[in-house]
Amino acid sequence: MRTVAIIGTNGLPAKYGGFETLCNYLVDNFDESTHDIIVYCSKTPKKNRLDSFNGAKLVYFPFKANGWQSMLYDFATIIHGFFKANDLIILGFSGAFAFPINKFFKRNIIFNIGGIEWKKVRGSKITSKFEILLKKYMEKLCVKNSNTIIIDNLAFRDYIINKYAKEPVLAEYGGDHAKKIAITNELLLKYPFLKSKYAISVSRAQEDMNIHVLIDAFKEVPEKKVVIISNWHISDYGKELYDKNVDKYENIILLKAVYDSSELNAIRSNAQFYIHSHSLCGTAPSLVEAMCMELPIISFDVPTNRETTENKSMYFDSSSQLTDILKSLNDQTLHNIKNEMTEIAKRRYTWKRISTIYQNNLSKNNPD
Repeated sequence: MRTVAIIGTNGLPAKYGGFETLCNYLVDNFDESTHDIIVYCSKTPKKNRLDSFNGAKLVYFPFKANGWQSMLYDFATIIHGFFKANDLIILGFSGAFAFPINKFFKRNIIFNIGGIEWKKVRGSKITSKFEILLKKYMEKLCVKNSNTIIIDNLAFRDYIINKYAKEPVLAEYGGDHAKKIAITNELLLKYPFLKSKYAISVSRAQEDMNIHVLIDAFKEVPEKKVVIISNWHISDYGKELYDKNVDKYENIILLKAVYDSSELNAIRSNAQFYIHSHSLCGTAPSLVEAMCMELPIISFDVPTNRETTENKSMYFDSSSQLTDILKSLNDQTLHNIKNEMTEIAKRRYTWKRISTIYQNNLSKNNPD
């Protein structure tokens, strides 16, 4: 029996983002007869801690998984994992400075790069330059000291090969946990827009999510309704957009983040179509989930989104392009896109398939 440690998330049960959801379904799908699983969890009050979850042992550390403490958290859990596990699945590069220490332990490291993080840096010229250099160095430490490099989007393959001369393994995200949910009378009272036709978009309030592009486009097409869900309060960008546009346009509904998964899935799955506005993501879990809900997709035009949708969506990179798309949409076009997205989702974005890819790389590079 070998031990697998999953590192780099808030822990289980999953309540946060894509890495937590990935961790959840890896645990669900791994073969318990051949592997024991440890999942590291961030700072949690003792009364809320669990010993195990779905067969995985939970180990808690007194650091937060996000913000500046993430580097301490990942470093400490990686070192602990070197002593406790044969295989380490490490999600993200916050613990980069622990990777070279594996020269002494010789564990099998499966590293999910999570995207080209240094390209997402924002700030002043001085702080941005330093942060870019630091993230590039941390990325190098992780890639050079890992046995398997996981990319979640094929658009990153050439970058890894050309920069590090390593062949990465493609493992996207599953989305088949996101189910269609019927509209109830209770939901209709809470969200009256569910009675009408609407588009849906879900994203964080960051500039690279291009929420402003959506708002500007729908201002020009008042006969089309859009519901935009975001955590508006987390940034000046989000606060400004929300304060400027909330309740100003009948066809533009700005909702604060919906954390109840059944409510969120009801709102998403009953939409006419999904607009994916992210421009700096890899294979975005929110996009994959929308595809698994059999929604037609209109997507921001970048290579990663084209790869996820296999060039079978409709694409925009400006508000004017999105306006033109909205004006041209008809039922037949949406039906065709829906069928294409559904076929791709069923073929590629299942947790069973993704988990098998990870499991196939356990210990194959470093067997006992």
